[in-house]
Amino acid sequence: MERLKGLYVLNSQAFTETYGPEELRDIGEMIDIPLEPQTSESIWSDLSRLAEIDVLLTGWGGPKLGARLLDAAPKLKLVFYGAGSIVPIMTDLAWSRGIRVTSAYEANAIPVAEFTLGMILLALKHTWQYAQKVRKIRGRPIHLPVPGCYGSTIGLVSLGMTGRSVLRLLKSFDLRVIAHDPYLSAEEAAELGVELFPLHELFRRCDVVSLHTPWLKETEGLITGTLIASMKPDATLINTARGILIREREMIEVLTRRGDLQAILDVTDPEPPLDSSPLYDMPNVLLTPHIAGSMSGECRRMGVYMVEELRRYIAGKPLKWEITQDRAIRTIHRPATLKAVINKRGIARARRSMAGKRP
Repeated sequence: MERLKGLYVLNSQAFTETYGPEELRDIGEMIDIPLEPQTSESIWSDLSRLAEIDVLLTGWGGPKLGARLLDAAPKLKLVFYGAGSIVPIMTDLAWSRGIRVTSAYEANAIPVAEFTLGMILLALKHTWQYAQKVRKIRGRPIHLPVPGCYGSTIGLVSLGMTGRSVLRLLKSFDLRVIAHDPYLSAEEAAELGVELFPLHELFRRCDVVSLHTPWLKETEGLITGTLIASMKPDATLINTARGILIREREMIEVLTRRGDLQAILDVTDPEPPLDSSPLYDMPNVLLTPHIAGSMSGECRRMGVYMVEELRRYIAGKPLKWEITQDRAIRTIHRPATLKAVINKRGIARARRSMAGKRP
């Protein structure tokens, strides 16, 4: 039986970080790689490189599977996306032509969950508030009550892959975890060991609320100023999902009034915030530059997942992380708009974000 032919197509940094020497060796033992790794730019400059390719090994910066590319790749059967959401590359046309796609989104959820856990534990100790006081008075401030890591209530908004990963990590602590997820049944919640609440009730009850909702048209602006204003005194809001979920202007207004509240924002809308954004100067806002997902060595885990998927495919076994069109509808894999990545100072940053950054 003739061996499959594959091709790496993703940005150079993503290739180096995702597919290490062991992954390259294992993939090379299973399929033929007739060409050097390509970028989207090099592929578009010569689509004939795709003529004999059966599978694409891609990731951040991979090409969109539109008509021109698919026409140039008549043998293409399967795309291995060594990253998270497949929105930057997948199209309805690709699905209609029978192209299958599998993603390392579960691997990418792990560092997000780890980051979130760290932020939750630090938030419960009011770490940043105390750090600011120490710097201001250049000494030891008076200890005030904190929620602490015993008996406090944590709220998870959405229990997809990342939310469930956070839930598993939190089970090691003496915390109460509740959730909001309109797609989760009471039976599924019981199996996960978590109680479901309406969104407004969750915000009212929790010491920390962490967002893990996918960016869909109906989730844009889901988190209102009213919800944030209803939070308990000294509560914390964490967003590692997408900035567009929060009505940012309303959030800023509430945080200005409620200095007791803390917001930890790894994502914003636009991203990064405009130079004039109040978020940079607000003492109760911690901004991090979209670092919760896989970075540097963490990306290798995604490459390992793709090696495992390729091994299953070669053996004729079901793919563990395949994304079907039906599955994409209610998840992070469903196409949204460019709104959250278009910076008001121009579209160049949006193009860079969609072409090569972590979705």
